[in-house]
Amino acid sequence: MTQVLKPLRTAVLLAVSAVVCSASMAAVAADAGSVNVIVAYKAGAAAKLRSGLAGLGGKLRADLADDNAIAVTVPRAKLAKLRALAGVDYVEEDVIHTLQGQRSTSIKSRKAALAAASTQTLPYGITAVQADQVAGTPAWTPKVCIVDSGIDGTHEDLAGNKLAGQNFSGSGSWNTDENAHGTHVAGTVAALDNDVGVVGVNGRKQVSLYIAKVFDASGSASASTITKAINACGRAKANIVSMSLGSASPSRTEKRAIDRLTQKGILFIAAAGNAGTTAVSYPAGFDNVMSVAAVDENKAWASFSQYNATVEIAAPGVAVVSTVPPNVLTMSVLKVGGVAVPSLSMEGSPVTGATGALADFGFGDTPAAGSMTGKVCLISRGNISFADKVVNCQTSGGVGAVIYNNTAGELAGTMGDVVTTIPSVGITQADGAALMGQLGQSTYVAIEPDPAKYAAFNGTSMATPHASGVAALVWSYFPSCSAQQIRSTLVKSALDIGDPGRDDKTGAGLVQAKAAIDRINTLGCAN
Repeated sequence: MTQVLKPLRTAVLLAVSAVVCSASMAAVAADAGSVNVIVAYKAGAAAKLRSGLAGLGGKLRADLADDNAIAVTVPRAKLAKLRALAGVDYVEEDVIHTLQGQRSTSIKSRKAALAAASTQTLPYGITAVQADQVAGTPAWTPKVCIVDSGIDGTHEDLAGNKLAGQNFSGSGSWNTDENAHGTHVAGTVAALDNDVGVVGVNGRKQVSLYIAKVFDASGSASASTITKAINACGRAKANIVSMSLGSASPSRTEKRAIDRLTQKGILFIAAAGNAGTTAVSYPAGFDNVMSVAAVDENKAWASFSQYNATVEIAAPGVAVVSTVPPNVLTMSVLKVGGVAVPSLSMEGSPVTGATGALADFGFGDTPAAGSMTGKVCLISRGNISFADKVVNCQTSGGVGAVIYNNTAGELAGTMGDVVTTIPSVGITQADGAALMGQLGQSTYVAIEPDPAKYAAFNGTSMATPHASGVAALVWSYFPSCSAQQIRSTLVKSALDIGDPGRDDKTGAGLVQAKAAIDRINTLGCAN
């Protein structure tokens, strides 16, 4: 199985994609000669700045009046003149943020998701953070604002929640999700305890959700878009802002909004990032944001999780099963002689299917025009790239490609930047050996829309809603506590799982709902 927003590149459970875009992506050029920037202006200078911008051939993209700024596209050659305009405070690149979670490709994860589809299951993360140990009647209902790719508002496990939102993505509406990531995050926070699917941290409607949609299917959004969403969270009177996203570069404007709203009592929580390095991801790296690292079901640090001095706490982020919209993700299908064979999609494979006789194509390193016409190529891993193998199959007339591993384990490969027109999947070495005995059999290989309503994802994106959900759950019992007191309590009550005391990989440790509640019951909000 794979997903539209880009599947994993290996079958190793923890091998998620890098956290953030490179510095070269920080400024998204509208064309080769222009750049997108945020211009902050001094009080009272907005009108004069707009006039000067027009004179430079600039184009207004977003009004960020809450933070005395505008987002513009301007000719790169005019940046120096833009900075020199009267009333300009600063000019910064409108850096790009990306989602910090992707679908797990492992067969084990697929089985866990299928189990959720047949009966209600309790994801391991809910017990790991002690949400299942919290009983009693909450005193109030905090509002969690999820800045993400939207939500499937009709989902069977989410529709019973109190939902509202606003769309900043230009794709669909706030209660649709063309990416699946936002719905997955929302499910971890608030999937209902309703006899179907999964259970969220707040499964008994202890929170209300406000959805600030900033991502479309591509999974990237600018700092100006995210800043607008953050301010919408503030206007919606959110108590917690959950951000499963990150950028390699900080945005001063984004920080300005976060700092201002923190002073108004909002708690910000964000993903530490998935690069598996000491690099700092933003907004998680800002002082007024809780940075959340990821751990697995054994409470071990996930190797993809970024580690540094800004990491504050940890939460489950590996093979997390939660809600997704049906037919947004995709899945691989392989049937040989009418019998299904487990497979994984090649990243970048087109959504299409084909039927043909199964044929041995060796290592796929020797194309021959017409040699595979109308056939499905069975190819061994090795010698050349996956993309080259598929291209050679296609060039030889093949209608589909099945690549089998040359070592034990599942095979999840990638086409990289190569565009192919035939479906391609990966299978195990053992299944490849078995299929060598079935050459000539009618074979169907395809990448198809996945009708599943549940899926397993990896990433600090998945850890973030666990922490956000716990913060909301704890706060729901203590309305008199402030956001900073809740934040402090979560840190002080965390389960130490890394090196003794605070460490850069897991911060204070694994977030714990019952322990936090017990601490406040014993010591009060200012504990």
